[in-house]
Amino acid sequence: MAAAPVYGYRIVNSYPHDPGAFTQGLVYLEGVLYEGTGLQGSSSLRRVDLESGRVEQLQRLAGTLFGEGIAAWGDKLIQLTYRNRLLLVYDRASFRLLATHPYPREGWGITHDGQRLIVSDGTSVLRFLDPQTFAESGRVAIHDRGRPVERLNELEFVEGEIFANVWQTDRIARIDPQTGEVTGWIDLAGLLPPALRRGNTDVLNGIAYDAKGRRLFVTGKLWPALFEIELLPRP
Repeated sequence: MAAAPVYGYRIVNSYPHDPGAFTQGLVYLEGVLYEGTGLQGSSSLRRVDLESGRVEQLQRLAGTLFGEGIAAWGDKLIQLTYRNRLLLVYDRASFRLLATHPYPREGWGITHDGQRLIVSDGTSVLRFLDPQTFAESGRVAIHDRGRPVERLNELEFVEGEIFANVWQTDRIARIDPQTGEVTGWIDLAGLLPPALRRGNTDVLNGIAYDAKGRRLFVTGKLWPALFEIELLPRP
């Protein structure tokens, strides 16, 4: 069986990004960039101006909560928590907390396919949830030529595929949501240049897709820049 293709990248644009943002989730919708950040005591939900990186709206989480991935569903934003076993639902316009739901496992990444929420928990399994009740409606095991792909983190649904950061790597897996097969890898090694790295700069994490403009954005935890990239096939 042929290996999954590996894609390189070309940087189309670079934008400022808050170097204090421990990025856990990223969403671009209707011209607005939303970001969820983590770490206990500094977790937040943000509305960010893409061009300047300026935080235009911010909702801090309770100090006991560790924020994780976010997804937009209708007029709401949904945010996972890491080990608090809670799922938070906000009004997308005001960031007012509407509801808190129990959640039975670790929260890592979250996205949706227009019908179901798709969540990761750091394992090789992605779960599908009902967007109203948050009950599990299915799951799929992610694998690359039969080998499980673990540490699946931040997720984004991109033109029928799931893009998933693999924690502590510079790679994004492109996943068939029906079979769980990795159809390709995006190698982002070297994306953040050494000149922009600081002592606390953390790993690649954060994927957002502008479906209307067909633009792909990526960043990392505590990175001072957010990048728009174009994928390039490797020769």
